[in-house]
Amino acid sequence: MRDARWWSGLSLNPSKAAIAAAIGLSIACVTPPARAQERRDREPNSVYADRRAKLAAQVDAPIVLFGFTGREESAQTYMFEQEENFYYLTGHNEEGAALLILPKGREDTAKGNQEGLTEILFLPPKNPQKERWNGVRMSPDEPGIHEKTGFAVVRLFPELRAEVEKLARSHSSFFTILPYEKELGGYPHEKEWTAWLAEVAPQVKLKDIRPQVSSLRQVKSAGEIAFLQRAVDLSVDSHLEAMRIMRPGLFEYQVASRMVEIHTMGGSEAEGYAPIVGAGFNSTVLHYDKLARKIEDGDVVLLDVGAQFSGYSADITRTLPANGKFTPRQREIYEIVLGAQNAALAAVKPGMDFCRKGDNSLYKIAYDYINSHGQDRNGQPLGQYFIHGLGHNIGLNVHDPGESCKPLVPGMVITIEPGIYMPEENLGVRLEDDVLVTETGHKVLSERLPRDPEAIERIMAEAAKQRSRSRLTGDD
Repeated sequence: MRDARWWSGLSLNPSKAAIAAAIGLSIACVTPPARAQERRDREPNSVYADRRAKLAAQVDAPIVLFGFTGREESAQTYMFEQEENFYYLTGHNEEGAALLILPKGREDTAKGNQEGLTEILFLPPKNPQKERWNGVRMSPDEPGIHEKTGFAVVRLFPELRAEVEKLARSHSSFFTILPYEKELGGYPHEKEWTAWLAEVAPQVKLKDIRPQVSSLRQVKSAGEIAFLQRAVDLSVDSHLEAMRIMRPGLFEYQVASRMVEIHTMGGSEAEGYAPIVGAGFNSTVLHYDKLARKIEDGDVVLLDVGAQFSGYSADITRTLPANGKFTPRQREIYEIVLGAQNAALAAVKPGMDFCRKGDNSLYKIAYDYINSHGQDRNGQPLGQYFIHGLGHNIGLNVHDPGESCKPLVPGMVITIEPGIYMPEENLGVRLEDDVLVTETGHKVLSERLPRDPEAIERIMAEAAKQRSRSRLTGDD
């Protein structure tokens, strides 16, 4: 659960056959990585080409997009990961690339496919000396580059300037991704390249292509759903392990590190977001990330931890009793949150939304349940402690593009995550699951992870028994 800014757009509606195929799709049907050094799978080149064609059909001017340069982060722990919109359209996960797309039917540059759509991928020049330090990178002149990238035209990045200057003589506007402030970063990159375009083509008006790309991203392809299911499965595995190891005396960071290990060993290249493991009062802090507190007897521990697989992020939350047994008050609040989640999940189907009000509001279903099923210490309804939205889209970003009041459509993958946060009682409870919207309703992708409090207590009790037996036999 992370807050972020969302963009609205058109709703796309895949066929019933496509959704059915996506639900049962095995990851094995997705093409293997384009490069041995890649730590992720990717979709077939045809999928990315189809996205670019759909995007070009919506505009009447050239589109210029830039991948990350690799200079966006200076930390020694930095691992390159492509700008998500650029990756969505290209499947290219190496630094220093750019993309030029002309609207369908224009003949300004070399053709990119049989329908007249012109597109060029720009890559950095070959640099053998740098590659000795950082590994081999794709370059325009290497054998098979067109098959590897899916682009009929691949050129050197320095040639982009001349192309932009030429297009500026015949076009009054360009589309690109304009900068805006957002919680999870990206602003400096966008600002740098819009400034570059303004310098190279000062007479051209720059328009934002983000809404159109965001619209395409809302409905997931079969491959995207398969990647998300793998991310969800790894996250479920890590949450189950957290249930088994949870006990007073551990530190929050120890639980988080074990969960990350499960992700990594299962093939995850990163977490979808910084792990949140909050014990006691920290369970009431939505984006708690210090992970510094020792877990104490009587705490509840909120775990919001999700794996990323092939760029796609799960987002799952569970709340556990530190000692394996909820107190009566903890159980009361937990069951209210669970009831609210069950009520909202039962209503997930096309046409529903995340608005705060209205007949189709999933949020209102959850809020009304919470507000009518319990009280705080002062006898006041609990709705005031449900302080965030009910859910959001997930995909290449843990908060993928989407707008709360836009109706859900088949192919969207969303979270359902009610919560109650009571700082005065050191008690925060959130339950979050990942859900695919289908033609007739929904499928809970994370259904393998227990939500029932008795089931959670049983898992924790059995793990405690196993630890005790191991200590007695000297196997611990």
